[in-house]
Amino acid sequence: MIERSSQVTYSNQNAGLLAQVSEPGPIEVAFSQQSLIAATHRIRETACIVKDPETGGMGVLFGGKLEDLFKSGFPILAVLPPLYPEWLGDRSFLEVHNVRFPYVAGAMANGIATTDLVIEMARCGALGFFGSAGLSPERVIQALDTLERELGIDGPSWGANLIHSPNEPALEAKVADLYIKRDVRRVSAAAYMNLTPSIVRYAYTGLQQDAQGNIHRKNHVFAKISRPEVARHFMSPAPQAMLTSLVAKGLLTETEAQLARFLPVAEDFTVESDSGGHTDNQPLGALFPTILSVRDELMAKHQFARPIRVGAAGGIGTPNSVASAFSLGAAYVLTGSVNQACIESGLDATGKQMLAQAGLADVIMAPAADMFEMGVEVQVLKRGTMFGVKAKKLYDIYKSCPSLEAIPANEKARLEKDFFKAPLEEAWQSTANYWQQRDPQECIKADKNPKHKMALLFRAYLGQSSRWAIAGDPTRRLDYQIWCGPAMGSFNQWTKGTFLEAPENRQARQVALNLLEGGAVVTRAQQFRSYGVPVPSAAFDYRPRPFA
Repeated sequence: MIERSSQVTYSNQNAGLLAQVSEPGPIEVAFSQQSLIAATHRIRETACIVKDPETGGMGVLFGGKLEDLFKSGFPILAVLPPLYPEWLGDRSFLEVHNVRFPYVAGAMANGIATTDLVIEMARCGALGFFGSAGLSPERVIQALDTLERELGIDGPSWGANLIHSPNEPALEAKVADLYIKRDVRRVSAAAYMNLTPSIVRYAYTGLQQDAQGNIHRKNHVFAKISRPEVARHFMSPAPQAMLTSLVAKGLLTETEAQLARFLPVAEDFTVESDSGGHTDNQPLGALFPTILSVRDELMAKHQFARPIRVGAAGGIGTPNSVASAFSLGAAYVLTGSVNQACIESGLDATGKQMLAQAGLADVIMAPAADMFEMGVEVQVLKRGTMFGVKAKKLYDIYKSCPSLEAIPANEKARLEKDFFKAPLEEAWQSTANYWQQRDPQECIKADKNPKHKMALLFRAYLGQSSRWAIAGDPTRRLDYQIWCGPAMGSFNQWTKGTFLEAPENRQARQVALNLLEGGAVVTRAQQFRSYGVPVPSAAFDYRPRPFA
């Protein structure tokens, strides 16, 4: 061991124990609380876990070449290589999708995940999905024009949403067909309970096999799931009967259908825990390992040559939640609610201000517009809006009344005054005019089925409520439907007192980089602690800072 007297000079400062080695250069040893906190931020440097020979205290050693650190006079117990935010997830995710960071901005519907948000994510090395759900095909085409012009097809990666539409299968098929024709390489498949011909066709279009027998995918499905039974559908090859039908209709080639037998429908899975929008409110710590076990089971069963990656979403609003997700084994993390509060989102400034004031408990479950009759719910903001309570009232009336005419007079008066701001007959005529343009069959069904007529009218309120929030309609302030999960409350608490507290400073790029940098710092702090270093609790509280 090197003699202290001949090799090391001590400086007992607040920044920690500094050691100066005469040859070849300076090294630093952190033992004090403040210096250990600072050490957790030095993620891009090699760090050595050391023990002070005199006191037995554990610390962290930096500086110089590795061989020099072993000459410092401090017994080295472990060597930790540099840790970069880019390396937190699955490396194959970065390679397959040509991104720098294992970070995805989710496809918030009705264009809330705007082209601006997708472009910003692509240019900072992350992956963004345009929120096409709820938009007309013409509006989706406009968005694709913008994304192709700004990012190209073979440039930075991007994607768009493909939502399951049980009430409008023709619309789902039309959007899938559009993505195939426009060469959209990635889709976020949302709200699926089972496979449909549209998602299967998209997934397997363009399959090719090279001379070595390797199968190459052109299109990538990101399956958003929260139930093991749904994961099984997407983690397996599509049913042969469905493939045969698609070939018969000319929607897949014989070659594509043959190769499809060796691949799952999706290779990237977003495990959605307690989130904004459609959610089963499952805790990530319980749900994620369950989905991993399903993945491992089906990988072994089908002997897939290509990996299946599993990412984490729901509750991702702080560096600690990012670090937690990656420690569970997440290939990537996906954020949603926090991006909705960013300047690039399509939500009006009033809605963003409402989100910036949300706490953990300021959310509520409410009936979903797209699956109203099925009783499916979405999680929305409760603070500052009455939408959640009013939407539940609509569902109660729908369940208890066989028709609009059967609604009690007092309830009808309330609906006309507080919900539709018009007589129900007038509100229905407006709804009927909409469906005459979009899908006349719905009006025919409504004429035959009074219950369906009531559902269409109530869905009109639910559907318009999110658009009122996007447009910032001041007359409908209390009816705003703003999708929001608990992550928003934790994000607001984390950013309090920092530059990200103000909504006007919440750039999606700054949010993403701070979450990833902070996730790496928290991960480093846990690494130090797992080796016995007495890391202070403050080391796990990374504070946001502006990135150039």
